[in-house]
Amino acid sequence: MLDYSPSLERVFHALADPTRRAMIERLDTGPASVSELAQPLAMSLAAVVQHLQVLEDSGLVRSQKTGRVRTCRLDRDGLGAAQRWIDQHSSEVRLDRPAPCLAATPGPALEPARKPAGRKRQQP
Repeated sequence: MLDYSPSLERVFHALADPTRRAMIERLDTGPASVSELAQPLAMSLAAVVQHLQVLEDSGLVRSQKTGRVRTCRLDRDGLGAAQRWIDQHSSEVRLDRPAPCLAATPGPALEPARKPAGRKRQQP
């Protein structure tokens, strides 16, 4: 059964862009204002706001306006849909843990190391 929910599509669409991933990485360290998020990026403030809108629409970021400052926060629940999909569709063999099939497969028998056969001296 294929799971193509609109929210999952929005999450993966938002994560597809490197600028938005950079914003998420920054927000992973804590809340930030729009201008703080825009500072390291080589783009206009309007472009940053558009990227943030995509992140908010996907449920990855939440923002709150206090006075003239809009503060953004990472919404970890939004990442949960993508993580569940990845976990559900990942193979059993993972790099961070040995595969069960490797544990059941006997390895080659190791024999004790032998000393190389030396030449006997010939007697004169």
